[in-house]
Amino acid sequence: ISVAGRWPAAGPRPLGEMLVAALIPMVQLPPRGLWRTKAGVRNLPLPAWLGRDGDPLDPADGVGQVLVRRYLAAYGPAATADLRAWSGLAGLPAAVKAVREELVAFRDERGRELLDLPDAPRPGPDTPAPVRFLPAFDNAILGYDDRTRIIDDAHRGLSVAGERVVLVDGRVTATWTTDGDAVVVRPLRRLTARERREVAAEGSELAAFLTDGESDRARVEPS
Repeated sequence: ISVAGRWPAAGPRPLGEMLVAALIPMVQLPPRGLWRTKAGVRNLPLPAWLGRDGDPLDPADGVGQVLVRRYLAAYGPAATADLRAWSGLAGLPAAVKAVREELVAFRDERGRELLDLPDAPRPGPDTPAPVRFLPAFDNAILGYDDRTRIIDDAHRGLSVAGERVVLVDGRVTATWTTDGDAVVVRPLRRLTARERREVAAEGSELAAFLTDGESDRARVEPS
């Protein structure tokens, strides 16, 4: 039975894209990945891009001991639920169990176990977190099941709606967009005078980056 015959309302293109993404190792080709260049999605099978077949999976690796290590290197400390939400894979407990002796464990405020690599940097709680502007769908937010560590539940929908956000003291505090050659920031709460200055300064740097130095205009709208 064809997938189009089973789900005719979806249309052939969405179904095809789903199958390609789910079943066939693919590479997304430029110009999608080039700076300031837009085009439709172009996919190529991974062996055609590499000029050889991809490396086979190690049967002893389960669903991915390497995946667990690489995820924790980027996002640890994290719970196994965070890893599962980020990867969308089942069978992760076996992979985590296989590498557990390599890891260190902590407890968060809710008592959940958080795992991390033993030599990973873990800044102290008093370490300042500078203002940062994030792109849409950034993994700093999407990389966790419990996103309250970085974004309030009231604003969680921003992370899946394609909004670009601003971190203040390590938490989502505003959204940002562009208006011509200017960066425009819309706070989600009242900013202190110091926070507004820091957001404006970082916004100016971003505007200069986006315009190749032609503009450093940044506007922080009223809270």
